[in-house]
Amino acid sequence: MNCLKKGSPTPVVARFYGILIKMYFREHGVPHFHALYGEYNAVFDVETLEAIEGDLPGRATKLVQEWGSQYRSELRRMWQTQELKKLPGLE
Repeated sequence: MNCLKKGSPTPVVARFYGILIKMYFREHGVPHFHALYGEYNAVFDVETLEAIEGDLPGRATKLVQEWGSQYRSELRRMWQTQELKKLPGLE
């Protein structure tokens, strides 16, 4: 896993099936990450993996939630330390 420094211009932590997962540390609120898929964009709570803003097609939402459940501890750690790491996608 590559470690990206805080303030890195590319906050992408994973890519899979056309989905980009990004995390921005200048945002407030509950720990969360962004999922982008084509013209769709949603924000997912790290703890519950529920979409808290925006929307994705149903299948993409399920893929993001499956991915998030595999990497939840890493996502929590990134949010707490504010250090991005590249994570694998779904296989």
